[in-house]
Amino acid sequence: MSDDEVLDAYSEVVTGVARHLTPRVASVRTVRGSGSAVVMSKEGHLVTNAHVVGRLSEGEVAFADGSSGRFYVVGRDPLSDLAVLRTTIAIPAPPEFGDADRLLVGSLVVAVGSPLGLEGSVTAGVVSALGRSMPAQGRTASRLIEDVIQTDAALNPGNSGGALADSRGRVVGINTAVAGVGLGLAVPINATTRRILRALREDGRVRRAYLGLVSVPTPLDDRWAARTGRRRALRVAEVVAGSPAALSGIRRGDLLLAINGAPLADAQSLQKHMFEDAIGRRTEITVLRGEAMVDVVAEPAELAD
Repeated sequence: MSDDEVLDAYSEVVTGVARHLTPRVASVRTVRGSGSAVVMSKEGHLVTNAHVVGRLSEGEVAFADGSSGRFYVVGRDPLSDLAVLRTTIAIPAPPEFGDADRLLVGSLVVAVGSPLGLEGSVTAGVVSALGRSMPAQGRTASRLIEDVIQTDAALNPGNSGGALADSRGRVVGINTAVAGVGLGLAVPINATTRRILRALREDGRVRRAYLGLVSVPTPLDDRWAARTGRRRALRVAEVVAGSPAALSGIRRGDLLLAINGAPLADAQSLQKHMFEDAIGRRTEITVLRGEAMVDVVAEPAELAD
């Protein structure tokens, strides 16, 4: 294939995604500034970043066809930097939402949003890295948003809350931050974020369970990897005094191997178990401590806002 043919194929993909998504991404205007939002339901729901709306309850959305109207915040979750809005104006049918877990480093992605207030702006690039972490906004800045997508698609202020799409036009991320020139970050669309968005839409909030520990991913040595069939675990860096983790006997330096039988290899693998259904329930955690594997039982509390 010639260079011209490669460029034509690339342009065809980007223009196709832009044609499909541009009508489905709105500009968000509040007294705090501007951002973007993606249509997520035919009933008038949109998804954006929690930091775009902050603690406001309403604002204005405007679409590329010139239609505009008020929006109202249904729910926000600073720990994932996601928020759900609702508007009563007629809006397009939602795009398909894909699965960021299927992305590969080097995959083509297209960003659609309203950078600097310029509605319907489109940029393209590739997935630069997967599994990044970034601090949550505001009062939750000590917590991390996990499994963030890194892309070199150009993002600017105002892109926050807009769509990051794959080559088939499926929304695989919600653009959330500009970390530097050629370094943009997006919250992934995956099983965990779908659960968060559903809770925000239906209940206006996300209830989370709390163990009270800080952990970091760590590789297992060859001996324990062979014995457990796992290559990574979570090393406990800190245990909060009086927390469910402390009461269960978990100690600093322990390696967390599994929770209720499910392997623990990174923060996301733990956090996806820390939702409403885990609050106050018996939770078995397999721990590697020195030369022994032990099972501890914890009862997660509810994470306070």
